[in-house]
Amino acid sequence: MSPPGAEAAPGAVSVPGSDSASPRPLFGGCWSCRLLSGAGLLMAAIWVYQGPRNTMKKGVPPSMGAIAQITFAAGEGRGGAR
Repeated sequence: MSPPGAEAAPGAVSVPGSDSASPRPLFGGCWSCRLLSGAGLLMAAIWVYQGPRNTMKKGVPPSMGAIAQITFAAGEGRGGAR
């Protein structure tokens, strides 16, 4: 029961139990989803890193693009391991 004189605003919808409910985490805290995405990110970083590395093994000097690609892949690999 509400106290006298306390009326709901027109068009207001009361949701029971919404005051104490905390927001759900993204994907509901699914650990398998987190592990799968983290492994996918690490594999992508390895794949990006191996492209210029294989070219440099053949004796071809690295280009600026290859250096940027390796730097990006190294940053992605460290960021996914958090």
